[in-house]
Amino acid sequence: MRSLLPAVAEQLFKDIQKAYEEKSQIPDDLLIALRFVFGSCALQALDLVDQRSVTCLTSPSGRKAFQVLGGSGHLYTCFISCHYCPCPAFAYTVLRRNEGLLCKHILAAYLCQGMGVTQQESVSDQQMSALLGGTAAS
Repeated sequence: MRSLLPAVAEQLFKDIQKAYEEKSQIPDDLLIALRFVFGSCALQALDLVDQRSVTCLTSPSGRKAFQVLGGSGHLYTCFISCHYCPCPAFAYTVLRRNEGLLCKHILAAYLCQGMGVTQQESVSDQQMSALLGGTAAS
């Protein structure tokens, strides 16, 4: 499936992944690029990465979702396959005002996945269905 992100963002994620694999850190030039492309949520997303706030949930059927513990203590279930997060910032900044590509929760999920620092958790297909249907307790 083709990504919904602009090519520049896709390339930035690839560059970050490669740099992190080689040096176990993100170089300053890529951090600056991250801030340029994603704006103010980049720093907040990096803070979530540092706090290990992202968990990747996978089911036996291969479905994947990310749970991100926000700074407020609220747990958001994000879907990077369709770039969706239920947080108010996503609804307002990304969907309503069209002022950003992603919220900090989705950006943190992308970064953790690329850096290989995402916590992993297996869930049943029934649990994943509940998450997808919005009926799971978060």
